[in-house]
Amino acid sequence: MAATTCSASPSTATARVLSVDIARGITIAFMIMVNNNGAHPWHPFTHSLWNGWTPTDLVFPCFLFLVGVSIVLAFGKRFERGVSKGRIVVGILRRTAILILLGLVVNGYPHFPWATLRFYGVLQRIALCYCCVALFYLWRRDATSKIVAIVVILAGYWILLRYVPVPGAGVPGKDIPFLDGAQNWPAWLDRHIFPGRLYTGFRDPEGFLSTFPAIATTLLGLLAGLWMRTERPRKQIALGLLAAGVALVIVGRLWGISFPLNKKLWTSSYVLFSAGTSALLVGALYWMIDVKGWRKLWTQPWIVFGTNAIFAYMLSELLASTLWIMGLRHRTEMFWTAIYAPAFAHVHPVGLGSLLYSIAFALVCWLATYPLWRKKIFLKI
Repeated sequence: MAATTCSASPSTATARVLSVDIARGITIAFMIMVNNNGAHPWHPFTHSLWNGWTPTDLVFPCFLFLVGVSIVLAFGKRFERGVSKGRIVVGILRRTAILILLGLVVNGYPHFPWATLRFYGVLQRIALCYCCVALFYLWRRDATSKIVAIVVILAGYWILLRYVPVPGAGVPGKDIPFLDGAQNWPAWLDRHIFPGRLYTGFRDPEGFLSTFPAIATTLLGLLAGLWMRTERPRKQIALGLLAAGVALVIVGRLWGISFPLNKKLWTSSYVLFSAGTSALLVGALYWMIDVKGWRKLWTQPWIVFGTNAIFAYMLSELLASTLWIMGLRHRTEMFWTAIYAPAFAHVHPVGLGSLLYSIAFALVCWLATYPLWRKKIFLKI
């Protein structure tokens, strides 16, 4: 990761895309909160056990959606400066490699058990989606090819999960339950690619096959970025994002009747639904910030996370692992007895105590990230 500084004020430097930075900051804040949500979190702050969705299930796809938006905005500036395609490709591959390595650090810290180290992960999925979509956009900048790719990916994934027999198990919906938790194509393939290295032992929520519909999520964000780069009036851009968001949510929910929304498999209906909620968030923020000009004090807490998102996420993951390992090393529940119990465990209802803890955890990460923003240091991968 390299540090860059900006001589202009942060608000000025990011004026054209401030709404995207704010959306990214909100997403990272909630990502940190739901990953560190205490002992008794309320249902909205937990993942759905299988089919269905909670607000928590919409956080990661929102970040990928914003990756797609950011590709258009960042590449547009490079194209304007005349940066060669070769240099851009090198930058894409470099960022991809660094994100994968950072993901392995998160998975292995601090002991790095190479024999069982999980290769999949959140940062690894971000890396692969970024790489594929960025190279695709560099090759062809039109919207039509992206729409075709999205349709092919989502339809192909649906056909695979719905109609193609799972080896050793049979046809979904006939020989085995449709979207069975263990007997499905993504789980079967991951068990053969990385046996003993999966998140649950028999499947992985960031596995190989489900990365393809996640790429479709990023492509939908790229389409939103293309829309934001047009010469249309800002009000029309905001209304277009909001209208697209409503349409995607409706189509995703309707498809979800026969092809359930499922984050762990990243089903096609889930792609459309989650992209719709992401478009609604970006559209609403674009309306407030870029159309109405509401960009004063309320934006600052989010911009701190939004401009150093990967740093904040890495910090939160390593901090959480450190607290856990400190307790194991001393063979005590040190963290819970010394930190959580006196401050949060006695709060009623217990869900409120967990929520306050997750807010406090995110605040610690924010305070550690704030000096970077204050000094106009933005860590670039």
